[in-house]
Formats: sequence, structure tokens, C-alpha cells
Amino acid sequence: MAKNKKSRIGGTKTTIFTILSTGLFAVLSFLIVFPVFAGLIASFRPGRELIRKGLSINLDISTMSLDNYIYLLSGNEDSQKYFMWFKNSLVLTVLTVVLTLLICYFVAYGLSMYDYKLKNFLFFLVIATMMVPFEILMLPLYREVINLKLIDSIWGVMLPGLCGASTIFFFRQYMIGLPKELLDAGRIDGATEYGICIKIMLPITKPAFASMAILCSMGAWNNMLWPLMVFRSAEKFTLPIGLNSLLTPYGNNYDVLIAGSMFSIIPVLVVFLCFQKYFIDGMTAGAVKG
Repeated sequence: MAKNKKSRIGGTKTTIFTILSTGLFAVLSFLIVFPVFAGLIASFRPGRELIRKGLSINLDISTMSLDNYIYLLSGNEDSQKYFMWFKNSLVLTVLTVVLTLLICYFVAYGLSMYDYKLKNFLFFLVIATMMVPFEILMLPLYREVINLKLIDSIWGVMLPGLCGASTIFFFRQYMIGLPKELLDAGRIDGATEYGICIKIMLPITKPAFASMAILCSMGAWNNMLWPLMVFRSAEKFTLPIGLNSLLTPYGNNYDVLIAGSMFSIIPVLVVFLCFQKYFIDGMTAGAVKG
């Protein structure tokens, strides 16, 4: 009887915890989804409706149409500027993600797969850079970009962030769990250290690459502060800067702004859908036989 009573109490506590946690996550999900859903509805309304009523989820069909998207895709001057910014952001994001993942992977590989003096100290230096806010580094980085004559260029935007401490940390923590016997097996088979790094270890770090590809692409695509400091020419603006330039003291182009903001979600969504299947761990299961 006592055991049954304890089991009923335990089951009740579990049920209450499940209900509370489900309710909490439902509220958080609503808070996250509401701005996106409200923005999507606003993108089908004229800009004057956004000024009058703000963002809302009121489905007034009489005021909704595809005019904003038709205007955005019509090839007019505003449309040409938008897709120029879109292309700039796409090129910047692809280059930044590819170079960041490769550089951080090789750094993390050296910090996790080899034993040598000062290894832990070097890793501490990497972690220490995560404690410094970007706002403190902006001016020194800006002076450095000017001295390197990279102002108003895509490389001036990319170079300061290619060796991200958080990405290195993620790769290192992932690779620490990989069996080092794979390195020995590769050496026995005659593979070089570079061959082991690229042909053996890199393929089994796909989950880490996928996770970091999503996070890095989101950061590069949505980054506004640093590109705003580096770029000077309007034809080199990225999408966040370009959309922000539509808001001026002399008039606001909300029709392009809200529709363009919704359209800009597509690349990040595509990246997420492409890489989500690699999130499952256990890629190295069975790689080494006992």
C-alpha cells in the first residue's frame, strides 16, 4: 500500500511538472512567434495601415493584398536596390560561414587532438576573448581596418570575425568526445596528419558543422552594426542596413520595408531546413571496434 501511495504521489508530481513546463514553453513559443506572424500579416497590408494600427494579428481581409510583394518583385528602382542588398548579404554570409567554419575547425582540431605544452593556456586565451564585449573592440577594430585599407570592402567586414571564440569552443568540445584511436588508425594506414584531419575527422563532425553553420549564417545575415561602420557606398550595403535606410526623417517606405523583412527570412529558413537532419548525435557510433 505504501509503495502504491508513493508511486501515485510521484506520478502526480510528474504530471504537474509536465503541465507547468508545457504551459511555460507554450507561452514562450507564443512570444517568439507573435512578432513574426504579426509582421507576416502586416506585409499584406498597405504601409499606411501599419502606421495607423501598428503590428497586430487582426485578420481584416478587406485591407490585405499581394501588392507589397508584387511591388517588391516588379523590377522598379526600389526592387533593384532591395535585391542588390539581398545579393550583398548573401555573398557576405556564404563567404563568412565557409571561412569561419574551416578556420575554427582547424583551430579546434589543434586544441583537442594533440597534446603539447601551453595547450590549455592557448584555449584559455580563446575563452577569454568571449568575455570582452564587442562594443569595447569596435574602435580598435575600426582603426585596424582603416590601417589595412579595408574600409568599404567586404573583407573589412569579414576578417575581424572569422576566428570566432564561441565557434572554436563548440568545435573543441565536440571533438573532445571523438575517439583518438581514429588518428592512430589513420597513421597506421599511412595517412598524413592533414589527411587524417580532412578525410577522417572532418566528415564525422557534420553535426558540429551543421549547428555552427546555422548559428553563423544567422549572425552574418542579421549583422548590422559592424557592416554599418565599415561600408560607405550604398551599393555595398547589406540587407539590414539597406532596409534601415528606408526609414528617414523625410518619409518611410513601409511597403518595401515590411515585405522585404519577411522575404529576408527565407535564406536562414532554407539553411535550417537543409542542416537540421545533422543535429542528431552519434555519428561516430561504431567507428571504432572494441
